[in-house]
Amino acid sequence: QAHEQLQNFDGSEEHKASLSHELIAGAASFEAMKAYERHCEANGQPQSHAQAKELLAGFAGAFIDREFESKGLDFLDREKAKRQAERQLAEASARDF
Repeated sequence: QAHEQLQNFDGSEEHKASLSHELIAGAASFEAMKAYERHCEANGQPQSHAQAKELLAGFAGAFIDREFESKGLDFLDREKAKRQAERQLAEASARDF
């Protein structure tokens, strides 16, 4: 749902305040997990939980950067969304690894 809402966001709202960090982080986490699964299919599982977390953070960060650039959101919001996504992914990867 977060991913869908972010994809439909057109940037016309007043300083994008309605697009919360949680929404962006949720969409980034979703995209990062999909990218991680594709990576694992192509390259196998990472050798450690730390490597898995690095991959997930990188995939989420790339998604957030792309979305913030295309939607014109500011740097502080971008960094806050990245931290939120990293927390969500760390929790998810701790359960799965």
